[in-house]
Parts: sequence; structure tokens; C-alpha cells
Amino acid sequence: MAYLCELGANRTVYLDNQGAQTVVTTFTGSSGQQQQSSSGFTTGPWTAPPEVFQTPQGVVIQIHTERGEQLIQVQGGSMSTMGSFPASGQAQQMQVSSGVSMPQAPEMKPMQPMQPMQPMQPMQPMKMGNMEMNTNPMQMRMGNMEMNMGSSSPTAQRRFCSQCGSPVQPSDRFCANCGHSLQ
Repeated sequence: MAYLCELGANRTVYLDNQGAQTVVTTFTGSSGQQQQSSSGFTTGPWTAPPEVFQTPQGVVIQIHTERGEQLIQVQGGSMSTMGSFPASGQAQQMQVSSGVSMPQAPEMKPMQPMQPMQPMQPMQPMKMGNMEMNTNPMQMRMGNMEMNMGSSSPTAQRRFCSQCGSPVQPSDRFCANCGHSLQ
């Protein structure tokens, strides 16, 4: 016969005696997000229902067998046997339900395979006010200024004055607009 004890804070412990083995399984979490930890202990067949106690150190499970009392401590997801029971004034007995079946995690559906990515479309020219920008080749125009990169067109040879931004020819030594030296 199997037993279940609600520990609070979305934690449950499931106890089962399978011949000489005691199986302790803890469940933590809520629907869709469940963690499970399970351990088996050689205790022998049970002679009485298990008892569960809450202590400051965790949960203590007392198993009654033909060989005597067996103590199992549960702290978080780890479980171990104990030699002696903690001070009785600090232990609170918890309600244990009998005749239960082990809770099952919700069935998960397999993920659908990813669809192949579609090729990217070329970027369309962007316009904002009197500014226009293309990406292939890189071109940018704003008012009377123009900049080209990655092109061998005649406009790629065009330069701009670093002082006023007016277009200048590669052969110019001075800006025709402001007179700034281009050398």
C-alpha cells in the first residue's frame, strides 16, 4: 500500500513499500513545472503505516518494520537514513493519506520541428524627409550632400568639404563654397 503526505509549499512526499525496499519520492512544483527526486532504502517489509514529522532540519519519515524503527530524513531533494530521532519537542506529526497512487507528471507533447527560415529580402531604400538611404551599394543623400560606399560610379569619386559639407572634386585644393583648404 502506498502513502502520500503534503509537506506544504507545493511539496509532496510519496512512500511505497516494495518487498524489502522503501521507495521515497518527493515532488516539488506546480502544474507544468514539476521536479521529482526518488530514493530506495532497504528497510524490510512494513509492519505499520509510516509516520511523517516536520522538524527544523526538514522532514523525518518513521518506518515501522520487523527489524525495528527506520528513520529517513528528507532535506530539499536529498534523502538519507538517520540513526536517531531528533528532539521530540521540535517535531510535528503530519497527516499521511493511504491507498494513493503515485502522482503522474502531465503528459508532454513533442515539439513541432522548426520551419526553415525564408531568405531575407533586400532592404528597400529608406526615406525620411529630405534624406534617402540605400544599402546596396551603400548610398546616402541628404539635401545637396551625397555619400557612396562600395561603388565604382563617378559619384564615388566625389568628396565633401570637411568644413561646410559642400561637394568638392578630388582635384580641388580649396572648397569653392567656403574657401577651406582641402589638402
